[in-house]
Amino acid sequence: MPLMIAKDLHKTYTTGAKPLEVLRGVDLELQAGESLAILGASGAGKSTLLHVLGTLDPPSKGTIHYDGQSLFDWSERKLSAFRNKTIGFVFQFHHLLPMLTAAENTMLPRLISGEARSLAMEKAKELLTQVGLAGRMEHRPSELSGGEQQRVAVARALVMEPSILLADEPTGNLDSKTGKEVSDLLMELKDRRGMTLVVVTHNESLAERFQQRVYLSDGKLLRK
Repeated sequence: MPLMIAKDLHKTYTTGAKPLEVLRGVDLELQAGESLAILGASGAGKSTLLHVLGTLDPPSKGTIHYDGQSLFDWSERKLSAFRNKTIGFVFQFHHLLPMLTAAENTMLPRLISGEARSLAMEKAKELLTQVGLAGRMEHRPSELSGGEQQRVAVARALVMEPSILLADEPTGNLDSKTGKEVSDLLMELKDRRGMTLVVVTHNESLAERFQQRVYLSDGKLLRK
């Protein structure tokens, strides 16, 4: 049985004079441990789809089942707890808190879950070591390079040991060398941890490394 099943996902925004239909009946299945790249033109709705899959934004129509359970039937509190524990997010912009160190940024999700600070810090340091930042744990974002900041963002996304990692253009703001290092890191951690990895990207060479590739066009997914 697939880990996650999305059926007939629609997403329409009505903030303007005319409704904007971004997703128009997306069907998608994610298997445990697989890697999936989502490609498409700018403005095609790739980030919207990722946000809906990650339960950050509800669909206008359609369902998402995780391990057989319908996610959007849950209360917001239960859904938030699920999101914190089960799904990790990496965005194009790192969204690190500037006043916190790399270690403090990394451990935030565990603190939010109610874990003791000492245990959360221990896990954060373990992950920062894994992503190659053992010597940068006490540095704040302004003291880190773009690639180092993205590595902190990856560590933070993994600190709750999620079963699904969603990444939105994770190499989009990095030079080609640093981008390859970050993509190598994502693939290595995915294999080591057995996670399901879903990445939105414009980078065709990165997408070629994934087991599955789909293209979002006119609000629907096409297999590549």
